[in-house]
Amino acid sequence: MKTKIFLFLMIMMSVNIIAQDIKLPVAQKNGGKPLMQVLNERMSIREYSQKEISMQTLSNLLWAAWGFNRDFKRTAPSAMDKQEIDIYVFLKKGTYLYLAKENILKFINNKDLRKTTGMQPYVETAPLNIVYIANADKAAGNSLEEKMPYMYADAAFIAENVYLFCASFDLGCVVRGYINRSELKKELQLKPNQEITLAQTVGYKK
Repeated sequence: MKTKIFLFLMIMMSVNIIAQDIKLPVAQKNGGKPLMQVLNERMSIREYSQKEISMQTLSNLLWAAWGFNRDFKRTAPSAMDKQEIDIYVFLKKGTYLYLAKENILKFINNKDLRKTTGMQPYVETAPLNIVYIANADKAAGNSLEEKMPYMYADAAFIAENVYLFCASFDLGCVVRGYINRSELKKELQLKPNQEITLAQTVGYKK
């Protein structure tokens, strides 16, 4: 009897953990403004309203940033196609890892860690912060010193996709390097091979 109860509790715990993942809507891959108009309107914004971003818009944004547009190929380039960047998503209701193939936000924790993603005052209240974390074991290069420029460049390519998406759909964003990396690594329980590169704040303009 005790064994059955234990198994039941384990199953319920597993279901509860899985249920906290967010299945994103299928990304809409059409619409938006013409490219030249988007380039003309691209800018950095540092004042945001607290209006939440819909799951559909978030799905579209993440696909534009670092989704798959062909078999095993992404919407942004990476050095030697190593695809070493992971996107961590920070919302008021919790922290998630974007899994592009599955199109889900994988649950990390239910903490509001937005303020840990940067030192600027607006990061705490903006609806969305993104942090680009590189897996150094996968990155191009031999030593960590060789890998670092590639990892930062690959994160920047993704961040520029976010800039263009935001300009196209009347969102504001700004890319940031001013991050308390030691605190964030601790909160996310990152492994030694995971390197925090850049962060990006996204939201509706105030």
